[in-house]
Amino acid sequence: MVVRAFGALGVCVMLAACAEAPDIPYASDDRIKRSAYRAPGPATLTLFTMVSNRSGRGAHSALMINGSQRVIFDPAGSFTNERVPEQQDVLYGVSPAVLAGYKSAHARLTFHVVTQTIEVTPEQAEIALRLAEQNGAVAGAFCTNATTGLLRQVPGFGDIKQTFFPTNLMEQMSGRPGVIEERYYEDDDGTIIDGVEGIVIPD
Repeated sequence: MVVRAFGALGVCVMLAACAEAPDIPYASDDRIKRSAYRAPGPATLTLFTMVSNRSGRGAHSALMINGSQRVIFDPAGSFTNERVPEQQDVLYGVSPAVLAGYKSAHARLTFHVVTQTIEVTPEQAEIALRLAEQNGAVAGAFCTNATTGLLRQVPGFGDIKQTFFPTNLMEQMSGRPGVIEERYYEDDDGTIIDGVEGIVIPD
């Protein structure tokens, strides 16, 4: 009983980082359409995991989908920028500048960002995109649970096990063939809100 109690407390503490999502202005469908961006190259899925530099524990999970357009499913996320339209935890218009800003906002002295990219078929990417758009806004502390739930519905990813732990999902992804993993670090202080305010995204 004691072990379980401490385990539950650990989950609450670890997931606090994805439980602080601010109120997000709901972008119009017209703005979403106008901002659409697709990265060149094959269709891909990219898992983001924000990892503590001190403990190695995960603090947040998100999923970038590059299909007919590139978006980031950022469940219960705290990334907001007036130049990045959002609907129900889906960030649109993820150009190279927006992607760089997203990673920079999360990476700081206390956290780094792990990206795991895997090539998928256009059909898999479109299914993931549709699932992200249909998912709706996610409650705080459910970021990894929502990301896992989405991935499990994409053909070829049904073996992903449901989890609340960001690093658990990261480890599951690392074992998949063809995954390209990178780590992004910055050494600035502050919070993700400070990081977002310092981002400059060109028109």
